[in-house]
Amino acid sequence: MTTHADDPTVAPAVAPTGAPAERSGFDDLVHPDVATAFPYREGMNTPGMRRARTLARRLTGKDIFPTQDQIDAFCADMFTADPVAERFVDEVFYGDIGPVEGRAMLKKALAEGLSSIDNPPPSMVALFEEFESVPDWVDPEVVEAGARIWRRWGTMLFSVAGGITLEMYTEAAVATPLSLAGGYAGDNALRRFLETARFWIDVSEPGALFTPGSTGRATAMMVRVMHVSVRRRVAEHPEWDTSKWGIPISQSYMMMTLLGGSVAPALALWTTGIQTTRSEIYDLIAFQRYLGHVVGVRSRWYPQTIPDSLRLLALVSVARSHDAGDHGAELITSFPKAFAARDGHTGVRRLREVYNGGVYAAYARLFMFPQTYRRYEMPSAFPWLLWVLGRVPLIAGVELARRVPPIGRVHEKWMRWHRESWYRAQMDGREAEFDASGALRR
Repeated sequence: MTTHADDPTVAPAVAPTGAPAERSGFDDLVHPDVATAFPYREGMNTPGMRRARTLARRLTGKDIFPTQDQIDAFCADMFTADPVAERFVDEVFYGDIGPVEGRAMLKKALAEGLSSIDNPPPSMVALFEEFESVPDWVDPEVVEAGARIWRRWGTMLFSVAGGITLEMYTEAAVATPLSLAGGYAGDNALRRFLETARFWIDVSEPGALFTPGSTGRATAMMVRVMHVSVRRRVAEHPEWDTSKWGIPISQSYMMMTLLGGSVAPALALWTTGIQTTRSEIYDLIAFQRYLGHVVGVRSRWYPQTIPDSLRLLALVSVARSHDAGDHGAELITSFPKAFAARDGHTGVRRLREVYNGGVYAAYARLFMFPQTYRRYEMPSAFPWLLWVLGRVPLIAGVELARRVPPIGRVHEKWMRWHRESWYRAQMDGREAEFDASGALRR
């Protein structure tokens, strides 16, 4: 297995992760060098931040933010989409074939291979050639090790990722596409989150990203195509301002979701007793990088070390505009409320819903910044927060025990069973569709 180090084994500071050969409908847009709602220069140069940067350089010889080349690459990717998938959607979904038949054809090709499609459109051939290629930088053993960590985390991944994501709903660049498309808003909040949970489960099953015809690869492609549909319709909506926010679901913000599945939750989960080691975090970074490749992330710069990941998170934190307004508030408040007990449910089912509602309220309180949390009407986190914190010693004990290989294998099986059971109970007989072809909310 590949070993990890902060500097010697990674790519140059800014290097394409697989620049797309195709052009997209967004390529001819005239845009500023930096999205105006991403005021990173102002955030990096406040008096307090300048003092912190000076102190960090004196103590470590490193800045707390990325290099200027890395920042420029990240900002440029706010105006970059997914050209290969967009060409496919244009030719198939919006062309003579149409969305219904095109979706069925895509599902057939994912399950049985592209050879099962008679005379596939050229854009589909190009999409599958890219989808089925494994870049030279991929080490399948390391990627699988990263996926194993997601399996080990079980439903805790859902909890921490959901809570962390709430922080970014204050930003219109993130909140507006979700609000317009109806995702994570109002009564749709639970259904959309469960679709995301289905994605997390499918792509982290053993061998999911490397097995032709696997459910994980099919789910990843359906999500990729769904992003194209949402991106296109939101970009054309009068509420969207490209000069402010870049392209909807841009390369930059897709990459941020990858950090939201690796370094950020690994560190945050230590507060709950789950102990992810430095080496395991590097496995997660590799897993997320390849997962990003599968879903169409071709960023100019991908942070491949823990320090670089934290520097990017610091940059995004100081560049926040808090401009999502009522749309962001709806997304933030809808999420924990979505898990509340439902009318008409009784017995064990209702008890499970009361528990889920309580612990998700606690996780929102635990993983959101206090100043953000106080701005919104959130359900009470007590006494559930006491339960989450009180069980830390027990979870830490399990974490130590699972390092014994036989116990670890049993623990992983249990966590896989539990996350699937949790998902099925929440879905209540429904299935994830990954379909964004409906009309926008407004």
